[in-house]
Amino acid sequence: MRKAVYLLLFLLISGLAWSQESQIISGKVLNDANDLPLENVNIVNLNQVIGTTTNKSGEFNVKAAVNDTLYFSYLGFKSIRVRVTNDWLKYGDIKVKMTELGIALEEVVVKPVQLTGYVEVDAKTIPIYDNYRYRIAGLGTGYEGGNKSPSAVNKVLSAVFNPADFLYNIFGKRPKQMKKLRQMKEDDEIRNLLSTKYDRETLMAVLQLERIDIDEILNNCSYSADFIRSASDLQILDAISECYDEYRVLNRRKDKG
Repeated sequence: MRKAVYLLLFLLISGLAWSQESQIISGKVLNDANDLPLENVNIVNLNQVIGTTTNKSGEFNVKAAVNDTLYFSYLGFKSIRVRVTNDWLKYGDIKVKMTELGIALEEVVVKPVQLTGYVEVDAKTIPIYDNYRYRIAGLGTGYEGGNKSPSAVNKVLSAVFNPADFLYNIFGKRPKQMKKLRQMKEDDEIRNLLSTKYDRETLMAVLQLERIDIDEILNNCSYSADFIRSASDLQILDAISECYDEYRVLNRRKDKG
């Protein structure tokens, strides 16, 4: 009787351990409207920070474990999250259907700069941008003067003489998210994905941040409003990573002091 109990416990523990192990899982992504396969759908395992894309047949393979969450995003379609279950691991391929969004593009009016040929007049007409990037010796990173400050130089000096205390609530209390930040930088699939995206959705999903949090991080790290508004998701990822590295350096110096 006792042996039977031990055997049952062993099988139960082994089953739980097996279910928690990562393995390659497969699936297929379809358009919910017509069941046609979707190619180049971006898929990110939010738990393990691993990325992949679908092929011409809408098929994909990705490493995952039970209870991992896969994030599916595709231009013109509603992004979705799918939880990996034991049934998925046991029975193999599943079909994931994405719903198309109706996108209404706003009309953009481009106003050319009309030059007169007179230097004094044209100098007042041509727009001047203040989103310059400054590098401070000894800090290992740079500062970008934005249009919200009266002077780009003043913003640089303000950032230097105010240590990274204001970033503690953002970085210091999110160690797991910051670990994922580094994982994202090391995954080529995710970097390729982010280089073509500008919606911040994948960054928000992986780092568990809201859009306003991302903007606040970059603003506090002295990035300009122009950069925050127009940069690709990959540029935003690298900027947050740079800011986090600087925060860690300044925080260590503060602790030693």
